[in-house]
Amino acid sequence: MIAVLAAVSLLAGFVDSIAGGGGLLTVPALLLAGLDPAQAIATNKVQGSFAAASATYTFGRKGLIDWRTAWRFTLIAFASGVVGALCVRFLPRPVLEALIPVLLIAIALFFASSRKVKDADAHARMTPLAFGLTAPVAVGFYDGIFGPGAGSFYMLAFVTLLGYGVVRATAHTKLLNLASNLGSLLLYAATGAVVWPIGFVMAGASLLGAQIGSRLAMRFGTRIIRPLLVVVSSLMALRLLWDPANPWRAALRALF
Repeated sequence: MIAVLAAVSLLAGFVDSIAGGGGLLTVPALLLAGLDPAQAIATNKVQGSFAAASATYTFGRKGLIDWRTAWRFTLIAFASGVVGALCVRFLPRPVLEALIPVLLIAIALFFASSRKVKDADAHARMTPLAFGLTAPVAVGFYDGIFGPGAGSFYMLAFVTLLGYGVVRATAHTKLLNLASNLGSLLLYAATGAVVWPIGFVMAGASLLGAQIGSRLAMRFGTRIIRPLLVVVSSLMALRLLWDPANPWRAALRALF
C-alpha cells in the first residue's frame, strides 16, 4: 500500500507542478488506504507542500519568480491558508461543493478558448497592491478550507489580472500554493490529524514528480501547460460532480 501511495504521489506531484489538482489523486488514495477524511486531507497537505516547494525551487533557480513583489503575495497566501483552516468548520460545505465545479469548468473553457494565453507577458489589469489584497486572500482562504483547484485559480489570477505569461504564472502559482498549503498544514498538524510516516513517503515521491513536471513546463511552455490545465480542470470538475453528495447531483435526483 505504501508503494501504491508513493506511485500516486509521483503522478500527483507531476500534475500539480504544471496544472494543479494532484490532491484529487492523492486524497482518494489515502481514503482507500484506510485513513479517515480528516487524516486524508491533513496528510495530503504534507505531500502537496513538498511538491509545491520542489517546483518553486526549480522555477526560482531559473529566475522566473519576481521575489520583490512575490514575497508579499506569499505572506498573504500563507495567512489566508491559516484563516481558511481555522474556518473550515463554519463555512457551509455544500456552497463550496456547488460552486467549485462551475468555476473549474469556466477555467477550462477560458484556457481552451482564449488567444491571450501565451508564454509572453501581457498588459496587467490591476496593480500588484490591488492583486495582493484580492487574489491571494481569496484563493489562499479557499486552499485552507477546501483545496481542489486552488492551483488553477491562482494560475487564472496571474494570467488575467497581472498579465503574466503562462510559464511565469505557473512559477508564481507554485510559490503561493506552497504558502497556503503550509499555512493550513500548520493548523492540521496542531490538531494531530497528520499521519506523518505516510505523509513523508508521499512527499518524497511527489517532490520527484514535481521536479519532472516543472522542467517540462519550462521547456515546452504553453504547449504543455495550456492543454494540461484544460484537462485537469475539467477532470476535477467531473470528479467533484460525480460525488453522490454533491448538491448538483442531489438537485438532478430531485428533478428526475
